[in-house]
Amino acid sequence: MKKLPIGISEFEELREKECLYVDKTRYVYQLLKEDVRTFLSRPRRFGKSLFVSTLEAALRGKKELFKGLWIEKSDYDWPVYGVDGFCNADA
Repeated sequence: MKKLPIGISEFEELREKECLYVDKTRYVYQLLKEDVRTFLSRPRRFGKSLFVSTLEAALRGKKELFKGLWIEKSDYDWPVYGVDGFCNADA
């Protein structure tokens, strides 16, 4: 049984530790493929940081983190974008 990701909001850490992850990569794909602006609005503790971290990993082209997830089987071509400091505003 996979571990629950209690307190983990970084996609890379979650995948490296093989924690339970509800696959939202279809939404990452849609967000990257559609040419529209998007406002992410959710209540506190609802996974916004994890979703943005997942988006960051996709934009950095870290395909190996997405093994077994929906986006791996899609036609996404994994371009690399400069997203330094994208998630960590405090860094």
